[in-house]
Amino acid sequence: MESVFGTNAGLTLVFLLLALGLALSFEFVNGFHDTANAVATVIYTNTLPPWAAVVWSGLWNLTGVLLSTGAVAFGIVALLPVELVLNVGSGAGFAMVFSLLISAMIWNLGTWYLGLPASSSHTLIGSIVGVGLAESLVEKGHQFGDGVNWGKLEDTVLALLISPVIGFVGAALLLLVMKFLVRNPELYKSPDGPKPPPWWIRGLLVLTCTGVSFAHGSNDGQKGMGLIMLILIGIVPGLYALNMSIDGATFKTLRTQSVVAQKTIASYAKGATMAPADATAELSRYVKSGQKPSDQTAPALATLNEQIVKGLDGKTSIDQVPQSERSSLRSDVYLVSGSMTKLAKAKAIPEDTAASLKVYNKALQSLTSYIPVWVKVAVALFLGFGTMIGWKRIVVTVGEKIGKSHLTYAQGASAELVAMATIQAADVFGLPVSTTHILSSGVAGTMVANGSGLQRETLRNILLAWVLTLPVCMLLGSTLFAFGLRLVAAFSGVK
Repeated sequence: MESVFGTNAGLTLVFLLLALGLALSFEFVNGFHDTANAVATVIYTNTLPPWAAVVWSGLWNLTGVLLSTGAVAFGIVALLPVELVLNVGSGAGFAMVFSLLISAMIWNLGTWYLGLPASSSHTLIGSIVGVGLAESLVEKGHQFGDGVNWGKLEDTVLALLISPVIGFVGAALLLLVMKFLVRNPELYKSPDGPKPPPWWIRGLLVLTCTGVSFAHGSNDGQKGMGLIMLILIGIVPGLYALNMSIDGATFKTLRTQSVVAQKTIASYAKGATMAPADATAELSRYVKSGQKPSDQTAPALATLNEQIVKGLDGKTSIDQVPQSERSSLRSDVYLVSGSMTKLAKAKAIPEDTAASLKVYNKALQSLTSYIPVWVKVAVALFLGFGTMIGWKRIVVTVGEKIGKSHLTYAQGASAELVAMATIQAADVFGLPVSTTHILSSGVAGTMVANGSGLQRETLRNILLAWVLTLPVCMLLGSTLFAFGLRLVAAFSGVK
């Protein structure tokens, strides 16, 4: 036991089980909070009975999680304080994970109880920012705000702000196009009592419900996966710090690429060298800040990449990397890969070498950015179970309280088609977006386009929840981290 969990094995194992339980509970709450949006249209158009809709949606959420790439999972990880990501097995690392999950669940459960379609993405990101700000205050030698990856946060918040606008405008325009191209009046009617729509309309609405459920699983399900991977890396780095499933041929290619890349990176450093600790500090600063590279960035990159070359040298498979070295190798890979990604985005890498370094960077990411199948299955099951249990409160809001008239078949299809496309596009870029806000904005857009009118009280409450989510979760996350769980972790012996 001690060889895996350290000298304080019993207590560390308790923290592991608690953290995994919280992460899966977060996905369970996420399921009945967010995924209810996907079933609202098929339930309120009598396309499927509620029990069939939630079971069907739950199954496709599960499928979406299982087939997800992991890009969004590691996009979430990139928002976290670099020091805590690199030392997630410390007391502060445990406090970070617990604070994120508890604060996010508090807000999600509160808004669910009130029937408000708030965003789990906003909730988690607000908690992350709060923890980052608190971490910069409680850690010595840090300035306020150092703990937040402002560069990555800017991209993420921009996606969260723009995606509801896309949902509103896109769904409104799609409804107008449908009215122009598809003249069948049945499509634009409200359901006639409990009577289901014609078979072709039912097929269309089931298809859109399926797409939104799958997209929700592929995007939202990854948020919990990223946090679970952090937990596993912190507790059992010998098993999870590196992707142990990489085959021998891929490993050999990576080892060769690291040597070739080192020659290129060293040429940028112009012979300058740094101590590994100083190089780690410099790349940590660069990765998390919105600042340009300094004169020390290239030497730091060369120093840590040399560490990677040495760590891979003489080995023919990933299994030959000693367990005691896997955590430090992962840290070097994390900083080198993050720095190269940021340099490439800023076009700070010469064009003649940018392509080869991009290939090398992708190979590095395959070493650390992976999700074991059992983690995907666990998240998928809890997300699916959540969908099947707590859907009703949010469904009532989306189906009855956004517009002044009942949702028509065409409105439901338009809102879900746009939501599905927007979420899938966000997956490609590894950006977490809110299914809740995209779909509810889409429903509102179709009501405006149809001249149905909007219920101001509901919109006011949704907007209020939207505006309050980030600051409230920042406050919850920072408070739990700085004054609660961090002290518990510090005095519990987990260092």
